[in-house]
Amino acid sequence: MKGRYMTLRRGVHLCFMLGFFALPSFCAIAELRTWPDISTVPPDLEIPLLTDAAPGPGLRVKQTLPAWRQTAIYHVLYLPKDWQPSRRWPVIIEYAGNGGYTNKFGDISGGRPEGSKLGYGMSAGKGFIWVCLPYLDDAGKEIAVRWWGDKPTYNPQPTLKYCREAVAWICREYGGDEKRVVLCGFSRGAIACNFLGLHDDATAKLWCGFVPYSHYDGVRTQWSYPGADRVSALARLKRLGSRPQFICHEGGGVEDTRRYLAGAMPGGNYTFVPTGFRNHNDAWTLRPGEARAKLRAWLNKLVFP
Repeated sequence: MKGRYMTLRRGVHLCFMLGFFALPSFCAIAELRTWPDISTVPPDLEIPLLTDAAPGPGLRVKQTLPAWRQTAIYHVLYLPKDWQPSRRWPVIIEYAGNGGYTNKFGDISGGRPEGSKLGYGMSAGKGFIWVCLPYLDDAGKEIAVRWWGDKPTYNPQPTLKYCREAVAWICREYGGDEKRVVLCGFSRGAIACNFLGLHDDATAKLWCGFVPYSHYDGVRTQWSYPGADRVSALARLKRLGSRPQFICHEGGGVEDTRRYLAGAMPGGNYTFVPTGFRNHNDAWTLRPGEARAKLRAWLNKLVFP
């Protein structure tokens, strides 16, 4: 602990010497270097290969909703190994991070549904339907790999429409339980948990709980899309009510969200847990660790009370 403290102290001091505008990025890197890399823990889960096969137990398939079959839009559906059509199943809906992302630790994000990993690690491939949804462009015909919609308006409505119809489709066609649908996401997807998931009353009512990993709607306000300001974020947050959120982040970043929510909406049903790694990478749920164990316990308590 003493070594980590001294490293952080030197990093923060240098940040102030470099000036205010260097503070966020340099200090974040200095702090993250004191945490273990994800490569130090071997994965104990491997996500099934993506196929174009018909959906079935243990299969991860590319699928498109009927109204979008003449477009390039698709989502990724995974039915659990123990899936049976006669049962009702809890559902994990997941959103990916921004595409085109790389960092010094070797973390990457492609921005498409097939790159998502959180939900498989949360469920270990059993007991939950797992669906990775796309963000749509303004025309609703192509997948948006950065944010949602097109510059400069970043219209979320086509993405929200696909989301609502996908949840209804999964529950109707594959036995998803509409009362046990959990929304999760990484980076852009973490912001999307509130920005999209709580954007309006019709969408907000879909979810029984949320897992935003790395970032949180309203904590940072310098994003490029309209509605990133804290007044707008608070309006969305008020739709959360008493529903629980498992808020996680690499390094010590979860504390930024804790401080924000203490002022924005104190008393909410929040759980704050660092992943235990330095990496901006949703593959941490594919590895054993304290954070994953806490996440699974939280999830099971939520959907199997």
